[in-house]
Amino acid sequence: MAERYELKQKEVWDGNMAASHALRQAQVDVVAAYPITPSTPIVQNYAQFLADGYVDGEFVMVESEHSAMSACVGAAAAGGRVATATSSQGYALMVEVLYQASGMRLPIVMTVVNRALASPLNIHGDHGDLYLGRDAGWIHLIANNPQEAYDMTLCAFKIAEDERVRLPVTTNQDGFLVSHTAQVVEPLQDEVAYKFIGDYKPMNPMLDTKNPVTYGAQTEEEWHFEFKASQHKALMESPVVIDEVFEAFEKLTGRKYNRVETYKLDDAEIALVIMGSAYETAMVAVDKAREEGIKVGLLMPRTFRPFPYNEIAEKLKNVKAIAALDRNAPMGAMGALYNEVSGALAANGQSAIMTNYIYGLGGRDITAEHILEVIKETEKNAKAGKRVTDLQGFINLRGPKLSFN
Repeated sequence: MAERYELKQKEVWDGNMAASHALRQAQVDVVAAYPITPSTPIVQNYAQFLADGYVDGEFVMVESEHSAMSACVGAAAAGGRVATATSSQGYALMVEVLYQASGMRLPIVMTVVNRALASPLNIHGDHGDLYLGRDAGWIHLIANNPQEAYDMTLCAFKIAEDERVRLPVTTNQDGFLVSHTAQVVEPLQDEVAYKFIGDYKPMNPMLDTKNPVTYGAQTEEEWHFEFKASQHKALMESPVVIDEVFEAFEKLTGRKYNRVETYKLDDAEIALVIMGSAYETAMVAVDKAREEGIKVGLLMPRTFRPFPYNEIAEKLKNVKAIAALDRNAPMGAMGALYNEVSGALAANGQSAIMTNYIYGLGGRDITAEHILEVIKETEKNAKAGKRVTDLQGFINLRGPKLSFN
């Protein structure tokens, strides 16, 4: 039996330490990982917990991130509670196996510290890796600060392991801006956190030799279509479970989470849509704009997958113009968040004026003043009744203005 870790009512943790403690409290059976900046401290801390007797599970050191996720797949199929962590190029190396994990319906939890993808090489945070895995069949939860990194990781286990879901989950936090930023976190005591998650209940474990099963069978055209449709159905219906878990977590902690978070949106005439740590910066910009008489609101998808199309369309139904801010280089297209929001509006017969802004690549700073400029450009669009600014713009970019009509 693992020893009890003595926690204070308030701890000062960065996002990495917060995620590490959530993994410890979940009493994961197997963590398989390969270090990569800026997520290395998550598994390093976990390994220390194991060495100090606070964890009963196994820590598997592997030779690559591809091997890490492969080991996680094997351990989860065998019937264990499994987790890992990664970032950037490590995430990219895992992509092949991400599809295996979701296709086999294995409830693996992975804490992803979002970081730019090479080339050129960059260790700082943007959403290149988050967007890279958006179609791999995993649920994606977004955390904006260390408290949320802790809370979302606890919730991830309960969501993933629900029999109505049985899909892997990533919790995403911005590299360095959350992962290495220390803030006050209010953790649960070990026994309370574990009780919230619950005991792990294996489904079709390979080590149950009395009931042999097959994982990763070949289907071809006879059954592949039906299988993927079934997997998609589970992902699209997972919001029922996500909402239940968030509600149970609120009753336990008083901290309320929604699949679509909003700020001052009820009477807004224009809106910003943004994900990650910049959401809190955008709150400051919205407050400043409100003082200047601009009726602007803010929206953030807490779940990037499954994307909350109908809920977002409902929240944005009364606004005249929207700015969608993507922390990722789209490379030949509009940003992914812009496209998802545009699709949500179109599917519901709504036609707000949409503009895409790219920001923060490779950790480039974005301030409340930058966002306030976006708000004022969006207000111009709303007043004109059409787009008068560029369709896509780059925020805080050195050199000549880069924009596309």
